[in-house]
Amino acid sequence: MNAALRETLTPARRPCGSLSVRVMGELCVLRCSGALWLPAHGTLVAGDLHLEKGSAFAARGQMLPPYDSRATLDRLEAEIAELAPARVVLLGDSFHDSRSIGRMAAEDRTRLDRLAEGRDWVWLEGNHDRKALTQADADAVSRLPGRVVGDMGLGALFLTHEPMPEARTGEVAGHLHPCARVVAHARTVRRPCFVTDGRRLILPAFGAFTGGLNVLDAAIAGLFVDRPMVAALGKDRVHALAWASLV
Repeated sequence: MNAALRETLTPARRPCGSLSVRVMGELCVLRCSGALWLPAHGTLVAGDLHLEKGSAFAARGQMLPPYDSRATLDRLEAEIAELAPARVVLLGDSFHDSRSIGRMAAEDRTRLDRLAEGRDWVWLEGNHDRKALTQADADAVSRLPGRVVGDMGLGALFLTHEPMPEARTGEVAGHLHPCARVVAHARTVRRPCFVTDGRRLILPAFGAFTGGLNVLDAAIAGLFVDRPMVAALGKDRVHALAWASLV
């Protein structure tokens, strides 16, 4: 990593355990929840909620506890309560499949409306939920709060669902569900993580029932020319990890 990138990516510890870095000069606070806080824009960003994943598996005969949407919304509500964002941007794959919205419990739908009230609520289209969001926009019965977009610019940042093979500077994306593996105390620990080189940033999946892809996989590692910084989610803090420590 060159000196300029090292200076950009030297993380600052926040009182809540989050880390702050700069991506194309924009202050980015990497939250313990896996969400991204952009204080200059009053914007909270979260990726890959995969709401109703549990009910999607149940519909196919694989029974999972039906509480993933509730747990994910609990975490999102806690972030909103603490930060009071003017805008919330969900980076795509907010719903697990095209029928997820119709399967949501009434109280979860009501809670979405309440969380969005009084703020700019933005749904980005993802590969899992593009059809669901389009149907919701067209159907008054299943209409969601806020607005649906493909991607959006915010200052020097470009918010999108899936990282592009050739980076657009300032890109903030999800989709890949990055996870970091390290060996600690003679055992392997695997945690969701942020990945950034100061030019682009990939967020961990925010949803309760989401898997992860090792950051050493070529699908993630190949997106960065210089070795990026990995910021793994701990219980009450985000941990900056050296690339060489990953397994």
